[in-house]
Amino acid sequence: MAFTAKEVQALRQATGAGMMDCKKALEEANGDLEAAKQWLREKGLSASAKRDDRDNAQGVVAVLVKGSVGAMVKLKCETDFVASSDGFKAEADALVALVLEKGEAAITQRATQLEDLKILLKEKIEIGDVVRIDGGAGNKIGSYSHLQGGRGINGVLVEMSGATDELAHDIAVHIAFARPKYLNKTDVPDSVVAAERATLEVVTR
Repeated sequence: MAFTAKEVQALRQATGAGMMDCKKALEEANGDLEAAKQWLREKGLSASAKRDDRDNAQGVVAVLVKGSVGAMVKLKCETDFVASSDGFKAEADALVALVLEKGEAAITQRATQLEDLKILLKEKIEIGDVVRIDGGAGNKIGSYSHLQGGRGINGVLVEMSGATDELAHDIAVHIAFARPKYLNKTDVPDSVVAAERATLEVVTR
């Protein structure tokens, strides 16, 4: 099927792939631009596909609470420069709003937007942890987002019964800074208890 040079250029701009690869993709897709994009991704020829093996330890943690429902999403990238960019933070906000409204599974609805963001920002971008809490009747959802450079780098959601909004928030803040490893006393291994006891015995001598 025939296609124009303008269509080849449009595919190059959308995927970051080479000119010959874009021509081949359009040939395989019979001129269908979206199908050509998918062909390039499957062949590992799009710029975003080539970045899939990179490390992405940076990112944003977005937290949102509305009434008795709380949501938290981690969106990962490679550099703090991208993590601090308006477009990246806006996508994290859009993702957490979607999870809050429709649930964790709904996050796949923004797959196209994430792919476009990879191409625009030229980094490996992917969704990390996703959490949604539906609070029980009368319970409070406390939240805290620790900011650095205008972006959330650590987040906490906590559900409490018999608490005020202020107390739930304070507990969330405490969790963020204490970074506990265990949720319940019974989760703590005996070896850890013994090591901590030995340390405290030395300190209090």
